[in-house]
Amino acid sequence: MGDLFKPFHRKVMLAVAVAIVLTCALTMNWSWLPKYAPLMVRGIWMTAWLTVVTMGLGMALAICLGIAQAAGPWWLSAPAKGFCSVIRGTPLLLQLWLLYFGLGSFFPQFPWIRESELWPILRQAWPYAVLALTLSVAGYEGEVMRGAFKGVAHGQLEAARAMGVPRFTAFRRIWLPQALHRALPTIGGEMVLQMKATPLVATITVVDIYSVAKRVTQDTFIVYEPLLLLAVVYMALAGLIVLLFRRFEASLPTRTA
Repeated sequence: MGDLFKPFHRKVMLAVAVAIVLTCALTMNWSWLPKYAPLMVRGIWMTAWLTVVTMGLGMALAICLGIAQAAGPWWLSAPAKGFCSVIRGTPLLLQLWLLYFGLGSFFPQFPWIRESELWPILRQAWPYAVLALTLSVAGYEGEVMRGAFKGVAHGQLEAARAMGVPRFTAFRRIWLPQALHRALPTIGGEMVLQMKATPLVATITVVDIYSVAKRVTQDTFIVYEPLLLLAVVYMALAGLIVLLFRRFEASLPTRTA
């Protein structure tokens, strides 16, 4: 019975959303938008770039952490579990500040670092933002991948071993694809959360979309319009991520084991 009202419900929600957007567009002050539009585009690009790059690097590390906890010896599983516990048990803002104000003030003490080719990069804020966000993804998704690896039927791996399939080939062709398939919905949700965590990088002078909105407020004393536009941007990015993951999941074969 509830299915009969779903199309109507969606139409009502869409109509309400359109009405809100039109009201905001016609009644609020948007005179500042042309001046700050290029900076906002740059901020949106930085937000998207940070999300994609740190998710990719974080998932690569999370796979290593997951396999270490699921099948590694104790001297690998214990540090991996400890790392995930520390990352999940401390605020991301604290991790970001420890890396930026800690490593950022530690590196200049060494002349060989200041004279190296990496110094122009290490003196900037974005590498520490990338590192903090990457470690955050790895800590949370490492636990997810541990459960995903353990959820794959062990008989498949035993059959591959009995057929003489090399261990790395079995991992690459059997174990890893099924584990990623199981974890895919969680990975999509984590990417949305990662995108919504990027405003924290504004605290270390990285120019993302949040820092641009904050600058507009500081320069013009206009509060609500930049925040509303910021909300629309985040909702659009989140919707795009969800849509891409849903289409990707739909393109995959149905998991049977």
